[in-house]
Amino acid sequence: MLEITLDNAGKQYNEDWIFSGLGHTFTSGRATVILGSNGSGKSTLLQVISSAIMPTAGSISYMLEGNVVRPEHAFRLMAIAAPYIELIEEFTLTEMISFHRRLKPLIRNMTAVELVRVCELEHSANKPLKYFSSGMKQRLKLALAIMSDTPVLLLDEPVSNLDRAAIEWYKDLVDKNMRNRLVVVSSNSVSEEYGFCSDQIRLEDFKKAPQRETIGLLY
Repeated sequence: MLEITLDNAGKQYNEDWIFSGLGHTFTSGRATVILGSNGSGKSTLLQVISSAIMPTAGSISYMLEGNVVRPEHAFRLMAIAAPYIELIEEFTLTEMISFHRRLKPLIRNMTAVELVRVCELEHSANKPLKYFSSGMKQRLKLALAIMSDTPVLLLDEPVSNLDRAAIEWYKDLVDKNMRNRLVVVSSNSVSEEYGFCSDQIRLEDFKKAPQRETIGLLY
C-alpha cells in the first residue's frame, strides 16, 4: 500500500500562487483526475506529486507499506508520461525501449520486442524517433509509462496528439494495467482521458493565496 499526502500544499512562482491550501491523500488502487483549464497549474501539481519540485507552502509525504519514503527517493516509485518528457530522437523505437528498461523495469519483465507490439508499431521498430509523427511519439510515451513496473502512474493530458483509434488503445491499455496502482491524470476536461478515475481535484477550488501573517511594527 502506497499513500501520497498533500497537506495544505501550495506552489508559488514569483508573486503568483499557482494553487494553495490543497489537501488530498492519493492511495494505491485509486485513480484521481486533476481538472483545470490550460495554464491553471495541472502540470505543476503533477510535478509536485512526482517530487520533481517541492511545494512552497504546506507539505507532501510518501508512505510505502507503512514506511516513510524521503521525497528525493520517491522518483523510484513513479512512471510519468507528459508533453515535457523528452524522447531521445536519434534512437530507434527498439533502442529507446531498451534504454528505458535500464532505468525502470517493465511489467512482467517485458522485452523491447513485446513493448513494440504493445505500441502497435512493429513496422517502425527500427526507425529513428525523429521520423515519428506526434501521435506515434505519444503512443510510445504512454506505453513506456503505463507498462513500467512502478506503483505510481502519472499521466499529463495523455490523449494529446492521439486520433480516435489511439484513444481507444490508450483506454484499453490503462484499464488492463492500473490495478493496485496509484494513478493520477491531469486533464483540461477531455473525458476520454479520465473516465476511469474515481476521485477529482479541481484546481479552481485552490486558487486563493494563503493568508500572510501580519506583523505589527513598534515605533
